[in-house]
Amino acid sequence: MSAELSDALTAAFIVVSAFLCAAAGIGLLRFPDVLSRLHAATKPQILGLGLIVLDVAVSNISLGTVVFAIAILFFQGLTAPISAHMVGRAAYRGDHLRRDLIVTDELADAVQRADARDRAEASRDDRDDPRD
Repeated sequence: MSAELSDALTAAFIVVSAFLCAAAGIGLLRFPDVLSRLHAATKPQILGLGLIVLDVAVSNISLGTVVFAIAILFFQGLTAPISAHMVGRAAYRGDHLRRDLIVTDELADAVQRADARDRAEASRDDRDDPRD
């Protein structure tokens, strides 16, 4: 690949990545509740990181760099959605969100069933406690 094409790709990747990372930061500041902030934090941030890693892999093509880039993308793609899911779930269960912004609450029935099951298990454990 020619040096001019490599430099042009590097510039394009860096500019788009910077835009995505800035959009994620602005979204974290501007969005009103936890769930929308999580969306702003994970989606553009992972894409921005992916472009930076792709730029490094394209600029410095070697087996080690490509393997390292794939590992970074794999683990970021694995951990960011899982951590966002767990934070969103905790925010939902702790009622740290704006319910007026939720159009369809598909999780309410499952949370009510789980809470009822937890209460039933707690009362059963209280009756079976040998210390009483």
